[in-house]
Amino acid sequence: MADTANKARRQMAVRIFSETRKHWAQQNWYQRFEEIIVVVLSIIVAIVILVAVLNLVLTLYNMLRFSILDASHPAAFQAVFGMIMIVIIALEFNHTILGQLERGLGVVHVRAVVLIALLAVLRKFIVTEIGEADADLLFALSASTIALGAVYWAIRQQDHTMRSRQPEGE
Repeated sequence: MADTANKARRQMAVRIFSETRKHWAQQNWYQRFEEIIVVVLSIIVAIVILVAVLNLVLTLYNMLRFSILDASHPAAFQAVFGMIMIVIIALEFNHTILGQLERGLGVVHVRAVVLIALLAVLRKFIVTEIGEADADLLFALSASTIALGAVYWAIRQQDHTMRSRQPEGE
């Protein structure tokens, strides 16, 4: 299964870069600049993802080796899930960046930015020790989650409405 996913990613990357080469001559200097920046950012985020996964694996290995990862240490579970959320956020961020190349759009979709922000706030909830957290922090995180969720819902509704108004074939 991992082989199939890797093969699909490689094929997508080859397709994106071949499309970029094909359209390069028709682009103005700023569009070329954006594409270069997107590629560089994607490479940087991919490196960050690899380092985060390596850190996660090493941390898990050490926790298992020293018997720290058990039900009597909830802080260890919080740390592990916090690291997993970092990887998920970075993967979503990289997917958003690569989507810019694939779709040929110059602007990051607001929906993707809101989703990444929502994931970051939820990660903070996961790593926060609720019993020791300040009430103001919990209120701020809750309000942020509700606000980001409402914005995400509104954007999805608007996208759905716009798609349903488009005539077939566009």
